[in-house]
Amino acid sequence: MIKDLEKAIGYQFRNIQLLHNALTHSSYANERWHNSLLSNERLEFLGDSVLGMLVAEYLFQTFPDRPEGELTRMRADMVCEQTLANVAGRIGLGSHLLLGHGEERLGGRSRESILADATESVIAACFLDGGLEAAARFVKNFILVEVPVSRPNNMDYKTALQELVQQKKNQVLSYALVGQSGPDHDKQFDVEVSLNGAVVGAGSGRSKKRAEQMAAKSAMEKLFPGKV
Repeated sequence: MIKDLEKAIGYQFRNIQLLHNALTHSSYANERWHNSLLSNERLEFLGDSVLGMLVAEYLFQTFPDRPEGELTRMRADMVCEQTLANVAGRIGLGSHLLLGHGEERLGGRSRESILADATESVIAACFLDGGLEAAARFVKNFILVEVPVSRPNNMDYKTALQELVQQKKNQVLSYALVGQSGPDHDKQFDVEVSLNGAVVGAGSGRSKKRAEQMAAKSAMEKLFPGKV
């Protein structure tokens, strides 16, 4: 079964244990070995840096006329959770993950945050096994295929909403945490945004900051649909 994943990735590992490690979620490591250090979290840490560097180099070389701020926005969009989860879907990564029983029941195989983290872990595994060339091949084949040049997936909706609302005087926006769920290693936060005391949007995310962004996006879609 692991061979199917290697085929989908387009890379054959010399040390297959690296790929197994990349597929091991912390819930599985804690449940089976009571040791989160045996999960893919350390690989995720490394993969995040390798991915960021490769994407930054690509953008720097490809868009010599773009300012730093725009390149930063483009890079953030290309390495965001949604993009990485989409990559995981294309290579069937979810079906290969090693999850604890609780995470399995909660639908962890399709959870964007878990899929995105696993994708970064696979990039790190490629890097450790085959060097920068192997990691760069993965990034080229699966990350650099669509370069965002218009509105980004990770747009700052809070700032955009604030600017739109402030076009009228005496408008007050406020955000409230209304719920949270999930295990400590994978919390889900729920936030509502209100305009002058009335709820105008709601959103969820892996962090409070992300949930606020999604709530702001929801409000923009409702109040300013042409701006989203």
